[in-house]
Amino acid sequence: MNNGALAAKIEAMDTNDWVAPDCQGMNFFDLDQSLQGLLRLYMDDGLRAHMLPHYRRLGEIAGGRLDELSRLADRHEPILHARNPRGVDEEWIEFHPAYREMEQIGYGDFGIHCMSRKPGVLGWKGVVPALAKYVFQYLFVQGEFGLMCPISVTDTSTLLVERYGSEAIKQKFLPGMTSQDMSKILKSAQFMTEKTGGSDVSSLELEARLEDGNWRLYGEKWFCSCADGDVALLLARPEGAVNGNNGLALFALPRHLDDGSRNAYRIVRLKDKLGTKSMASGEIIFDGAIAYPLGEVGPGVNNGLKMMMDQVNMSRLSHGVRAAAMMRRCLNEAMVVARNRIAFGEKIIDKPLLRRQLMKLMVPTEQVLSMALFVGRQLDLADAGDERAEKLARILTPLLKFRSCRDNIKVATGAMEVRGGNGFIEDWINPKLVRDAHTGVLWEGTSNINALDVTKRAIAKVGAHINLAEALHDMLAETQGLPGQFRGELDSTVDRAVAFAEQVALTGNEPMARKAADALYHVASAVLLATEGARLGAMGEDARRLILARMVMDHRLRAGDPLAIEDDDTAAVAALLSDDKVDLATAQALAAA
Repeated sequence: MNNGALAAKIEAMDTNDWVAPDCQGMNFFDLDQSLQGLLRLYMDDGLRAHMLPHYRRLGEIAGGRLDELSRLADRHEPILHARNPRGVDEEWIEFHPAYREMEQIGYGDFGIHCMSRKPGVLGWKGVVPALAKYVFQYLFVQGEFGLMCPISVTDTSTLLVERYGSEAIKQKFLPGMTSQDMSKILKSAQFMTEKTGGSDVSSLELEARLEDGNWRLYGEKWFCSCADGDVALLLARPEGAVNGNNGLALFALPRHLDDGSRNAYRIVRLKDKLGTKSMASGEIIFDGAIAYPLGEVGPGVNNGLKMMMDQVNMSRLSHGVRAAAMMRRCLNEAMVVARNRIAFGEKIIDKPLLRRQLMKLMVPTEQVLSMALFVGRQLDLADAGDERAEKLARILTPLLKFRSCRDNIKVATGAMEVRGGNGFIEDWINPKLVRDAHTGVLWEGTSNINALDVTKRAIAKVGAHINLAEALHDMLAETQGLPGQFRGELDSTVDRAVAFAEQVALTGNEPMARKAADALYHVASAVLLATEGARLGAMGEDARRLILARMVMDHRLRAGDPLAIEDDDTAAVAALLSDDKVDLATAQALAAA
């Protein structure tokens, strides 16, 4: 828009026109050109063709009805009632109808919780591959974050029952856990944390006693998400078992017994949380509740923690996908404001300093999308027997959880700042996004826990960093169209980052664990962005991811002087903020600059 046209527009503006709109009502799939391009690279044609209409439908719902319901449920939090209407001490949780309608969308209409556990969901001939499922999570969470916790937990709990449950336990729980009929579904929960420790599960005190042929639980859990779950997986220490991690056993706890009566546990309080207010988390006391063991359970040594870690790792990946979704929503919100808000006589997207700030939102948002899709693809390859893919998933999952959840907070706060004072008002989506963003750094392990998982386990014990280096080098070698010097810099940076992380891991240098995890995340994402951009550009698609790879190198991996004037990247920023497709030649030139 030229100056004359903008001046005429300003002259015609009503007072209300000065307030920038938000993304409500937009189709979040159609809006996401990055996702649409990457699906061409990561998903085979048959799967992609089948899923595109479903993605587009969920994108429309996420930006429309789901977004409306999410805002309602956030304002009308769950209420715990201590007694039923007849005065019986049988507590129950009241949810706003908006939450129940969101459940129908996530569980009933799309079957996100079961699409990778049973064939036929959304008409797909088999079980939906992990990658395709995570795209559904990514779109759903742009409308509603809190409900994805119980949806994901139901998915991962089903996996554990499939892997470790007896045939009798499978028959008891799996039909309900994989149902899309809201009158028959068994939604799941994970009750892990106790007062004695959060991430330090070795100190858990919930006791399991074998009484009259049934395992019964005694004690309490301190932070139970999805407190109203129909089937909860939890760790308890069987009577007589050894102390520490090796004494913990895994159990499935039904909310109701076979005769329809309530199991012997009580939700004594709901947590007043900073975020995820739509979903009920609570404190639970067990007074002889019947639970069903997964695997061999008894006095002595148990493998419950090892089994539960299967769920934890899958949940960490889901948290990375959720962070990717929230960052995309935040970036979209910021871009809508920037393109519509007029200040000091021009649209604020034309302000040089704001353009720089938008880069700080865009780069991590695109990094995490690449990482999430790549890890989802590795899971599918690992399920097919690819050992290297299994190692890659092992190291990339905690890397994704570690960095994405931290970046999510910065991006959410930055998007709020772009909206200005209105972004601080609960009428708009930004406060909810900021509150929910903080959840990710706490659930399924803090940043420290995930960084140490990378160094102490994935590297020091599994050696997965070697597989990561090989995979990144292979991608660079096999991708045509990368500028030669830039390819060489990426190759050498991979070696430096992996060597640094290995040194940190093998010397037990715990204070450097976060720095090592950062290095691996940034170099992996830079390689992904570069190769994705070159491949898309060769297909005649948008090659801007190659420019984003340069941004990661410039601002995350290259040495810099904090007191020096940085090189001018005006052309790169202009290309990234443009609505026009970036061709391969332009991207190559800007990446090599």
